[in-house]
Amino acid sequence: MKNDRKRTYLLITIPILALFITFNTIPLLRGVVYSFTNFRGFGNYEWVGLRNYIDLFSDARVGSSYIFTIKLAVVTTIVVNVISIILALALNSKIRAKGFFRGAYFLPNVLGALVVGYIFNYFFTYLVPALADMAGIESLNSSILASKNTAWIGIMIVCAWQAVAMNTIIYISGLQTVPEDVYEAGSLDGATGWKKFWKLTFPLIIPFFSINMVLCVKNFLMVFDQIMALTKGGPAQSTESISYLIYNNGMKGGQFGFQSANAVMFFIVIVIISVAQMKFSGKKEEQL
Repeated sequence: MKNDRKRTYLLITIPILALFITFNTIPLLRGVVYSFTNFRGFGNYEWVGLRNYIDLFSDARVGSSYIFTIKLAVVTTIVVNVISIILALALNSKIRAKGFFRGAYFLPNVLGALVVGYIFNYFFTYLVPALADMAGIESLNSSILASKNTAWIGIMIVCAWQAVAMNTIIYISGLQTVPEDVYEAGSLDGATGWKKFWKLTFPLIIPFFSINMVLCVKNFLMVFDQIMALTKGGPAQSTESISYLIYNNGMKGGQFGFQSANAVMFFIVIVIISVAQMKFSGKKEEQL
């Protein structure tokens, strides 16, 4: 019986492990190897040592993509978490048609990011300017995606609109773990409204807040589909994220080796940021 169970575990685990190694680990290791070469994606290549990594720090386009990506990730993370907490508090309260609203707001998460991006592209390019023209709002007469100063806002709106659903689910799960006794004791002490949330609710859902923050920052740092559908890095490369730059110049621009080094560096940056977030959140949980 014990041997049969062990054999079943092996039959389940080995194929999954083999697929993971084949489609994840091996390509990752090959990418690291190519980062030390001048490989163009085809043909022969030569070893260049650390030259690609050194050139990353002097490439203005790479620097701009990092600045844009970090700015987008920080702003969108704040927007998403504020909206998600408000929605979670509303959907966790005693309201009518709670089940319907929970299903309706989750719809954006079900749709593909590219599909959502192309739909919003149509809105920003045609629908919003037409409505603004009818309403006499001159500032919105042209697409926000056509301006270097506002294109990132369009991307942020799309990213946030789609990400809010999952974050709200996590916050609702956290709110449902808060005992009613806590609120009853808080009411006796006069805790109401904002004070009730800040002093009672928020400290108890800090672990869920930490999870959302880490997931948000990681996902928004890796933003790709929305940029592909909305701006393709334009106008004038002002919305070129790191992932899009790696894809565009690595796969299509003949910089496979150089962008492999960029991908390795980007991976290290994400790991460092995620670990720092987890440590900071862990200290906050201990203080509370």
